Amino acid sequence: MPEGDTVFRTCARLHEALAGRVLVAAELRWPGLSTSNLVGHTTIEVVPRGKHILQRLDSGWTLHSHLKMEGQWRISRTDKDPTALAARGRVDQRRRERLDRGGRGSDDIRALLVTQEWTATGLRLGMLDLVRTSQEDTIVGHLGPDILSPDFDQQQAIANLSGPVGAALLDQRNLAGIGTMWASESLFLQGIFPWAEAAALDPATLNGVVARARRLMTANLPHAVQTSTGIRREGGNTYVHARSGRPCRRCGTTIRVAQIGPPTRERAMFYCPTCQGGLAPGDDGRPLRPLGSR
Repeated sequence: MPEGDTVFRTCARLHEALAGRVLVAAELRWPGLSTSNLVGHTTIEVVPRGKHILQRLDSGWTLHSHLKMEGQWRISRTDKDPTALAARGRVDQRRRERLDRGGRGSDDIRALLVTQEWTATGLRLGMLDLVRTSQEDTIVGHLGPDILSPDFDQQQAIANLSGPVGAALLDQRNLAGIGTMWASESLFLQGIFPWAEAAALDPATLNGVVARARRLMTANLPHAVQTSTGIRREGGNTYVHARSGRPCRRCGTTIRVAQIGPPTRERAMFYCPTCQGGLAPGDDGRPLRPLGSR
């Protein structure tokens, strides 16, 4: 699932393409939304809230989307026949065929938003909702402080943390935006055992790991390839994330991966047992094959 900094960049691209522009055609291919008519609506802004995308319209509606595991928004130039599009408010067959030829099959498309200049295509989206802007809290009100917000309330986020610290960082109700990559990398860099109880850690330690995550994510906002090591080459950009079975860059111990979190909401946590204080609960220490090897 994309991290908050990836969603932030997605929102920035959507905002640049759509803000201040009128929708001349639109399709929402989602149960309950397929008859919604957004033609003639103007996008005011596209903003992130943690890992959620909020496209606010001048009509008082917000189009909410979430990428989940496989979703993405793509921006392309609009075919130069906007008159036909505007007349029907739908995407014509020629455009459907061109999208299919570009590897974006119609089965993958969940939303098409067309302006005179740009088209935003939502592919394999995990969530899509249309709500009154005044009622956005029904969709995102459960989220904790947004780690990338200028007014991020770090003390409130830290106060929200409970249970194993790795799982607590991933719980979007505590603080919004951190995913498995930045949780794993931040805990490693701070030398914290992911399964340590948050309540057993002193406030300075919790402050350190949350501040580290925020610094890393903020530093990566301008870049498509995320890095905690300073290297943007594939295979060199992380210390532990996606490196199970490979040697720790610090001590040479084999990096391990284990599930963390409550049942039905488990997530992968990568860690170094030497640098971070031991094996995960239930990890028998057996040799691991490097991730991606055969």
